[in-house]
Amino acid sequence: MEKITNEMIHEINELARKSKTVGLTESEKKRQNELRQEYLRLFRKGFQQQLQNVKVVDSQGRDVTPSRRKKTNKC
Repeated sequence: MEKITNEMIHEINELARKSKTVGLTESEKKRQNELRQEYLRLFRKGFQQQLQNVKVVDSQGRDVTPSRRKKTNKC
């Protein structure tokens, strides 16, 4: 499974710091954008997987997960 790594976060933060202080070269700007896009893709994927495992229950403990949500979980 793909996931956000500490190395990825470290590189994103280093480029952000450098951008604020001395600026980035064109290749560094390109790399920064690639890292950001990959980070967002992985974040969205993980969030979507987390939402697929959500079960909604009412105060009596009955499953009230919307029917469209139940269909998505079966896929």
